[in-house]
Amino acid sequence: MTEIRTPRLLLRRWLDDDLVPLSEIQADPVVMRNVGDGRPRSPEQTAEDIEAWEEEWDEEGFGMFAVELLGSGELAGAVGLYVPDTPAEVAGQVAIGWRLGRVLWGQGYASEAAHATLEFALQDRGLDRVVAVCRAGDRASLNVLDKLGMQAEGTAQDPVHGHDLAVYGIDLTQYQE
Repeated sequence: MTEIRTPRLLLRRWLDDDLVPLSEIQADPVVMRNVGDGRPRSPEQTAEDIEAWEEEWDEEGFGMFAVELLGSGELAGAVGLYVPDTPAEVAGQVAIGWRLGRVLWGQGYASEAAHATLEFALQDRGLDRVVAVCRAGDRASLNVLDKLGMQAEGTAQDPVHGHDLAVYGIDLTQYQE
């Protein structure tokens, strides 16, 4: 079982007990406004998300981690790697993404978990490159990307939902712990 510990977080595979707390996080319209179509997700959709993330772990050897606060054991959200189908600018590449409960925003948890995930991708899994896509104007996510040392590579348009996206990337030669 793949686990990563940071000073404040445990990144791990998904457990059955994670469905309810992740459903609560994904039901928050503010959390989800920059994810996919921007709409909150139902408990059924959240169960499908977890199932898909676990399948990606089994097929690819990486996926979205459940992020747990070490002090309390509380589920903070999801951070990890995935292979996007769209937009064309990043389709088929390995991307990093995250979503955390709103009460945890602004405390550095997203950056801490994303940094550990990026290190896992480039060092443990031997990937040469990781990309990221976020909705243009999502200042918080753009700040995390900057902290990771990822470089702006251009823009794209979400072909399904129509919004503008910022495309970032980093390769092993650019990565610094």
